[in-house]
Amino acid sequence: MYELYIANKNYSSWSLRPWVLMRELAIPFGEHLLRFGNASTWDRYREVVPSGKVPALVDGATTIWDSLAIAEYLAERHAGVWPAHSSARAWARSAAAEMHSGFGELRNRCSMSCGITVRLHESPPALERDIARLSALWNEGLARFGGPFLAGDAFGAVDAFFAPVAFRVRTYGLLLDETAGQYAARLLNLASMRAWYADALAETFRDVPHEAETLQMGTILSDLRSV
Repeated sequence: MYELYIANKNYSSWSLRPWVLMRELAIPFGEHLLRFGNASTWDRYREVVPSGKVPALVDGATTIWDSLAIAEYLAERHAGVWPAHSSARAWARSAAAEMHSGFGELRNRCSMSCGITVRLHESPPALERDIARLSALWNEGLARFGGPFLAGDAFGAVDAFFAPVAFRVRTYGLLLDETAGQYAARLLNLASMRAWYADALAETFRDVPHEAETLQMGTILSDLRSV
């Protein structure tokens, strides 16, 4: 069975991607959660994954790190990771890669923290451009391939890559057009996303750098996490 290494569910957007993909596609895996800030745990983890970063997937003697590499590894072994049709598959890979390497202002200003709601101090043009591009990309996929997911009627890797954005939309109250907003809500309502969210709320650990970054960018309006 696969072994998936992830970090705290409240914060780790990169970890969410393969986790939600494998859960939605019913691919069994063992979960290993590494808490931020626990130095000895991360030192041991580097013996498995020299980069010291999450997520990582271990399949016997093979270790795959980086969420996009994990998706491609799974696609070689399981149906449904990418669409079957070549044009939908090409679009889905392009959109996932754009999320993987782009949307820098959205990432930096709106870091993932599932259990809170935040009012941003400001929404600069760079963030507005990222949000506009996000809406346009989601609208394109939904219109072109018929929905309800980005590349067709089934959840796949491209949706998994945007799953952390759905949490950001809710946390920061990001304004999307109606179609994009409905898609974000659709992601949040998935059984796997609800399970991740419940686990995130149950975490009592607070990562100081993450918390400080959030306070720098905005005002916390509500905090639903366990104390």
